Amino acid sequence: MQKGTLEYEQALDAMIEILRSRARGGATPIPYGELSSELGRLGHDVPAHEGPMPYLLEDASVRESPDGSLPLLSALVVLQDSRWPSGGFFKLARRAPYKRQGDNVLLWTREIEKLAEHYADH
Repeated sequence: MQKGTLEYEQALDAMIEILRSRARGGATPIPYGELSSELGRLGHDVPAHEGPMPYLLEDASVRESPDGSLPLLSALVVLQDSRWPSGGFFKLARRAPYKRQGDNVLLWTREIEKLAEHYADH
């Protein structure tokens, strides 16, 4: 699955809908494996820890918040064992235009709270 192809864009659309739904439901984090399974049920082959997954997660956040003003959808996706986002989430959150502040715990907690608040109205 290559970025920029119809297949990629369809998987991205599906991922955004899954994550928005999760955010509307109280912003409960979802493990990579469960997200991969949900995408698979919708016809998108996205392995949990390889291939397009990190690109799709970043693009989902960028598409929802291109200017950095909205919470990052990718904050919802966590590793199964630690129930914690991967390092890629924190790198994205700290770079422009997002520039989220605070240590990892504070940054992630705030992002989850903002997701629940923002999507409760949608």
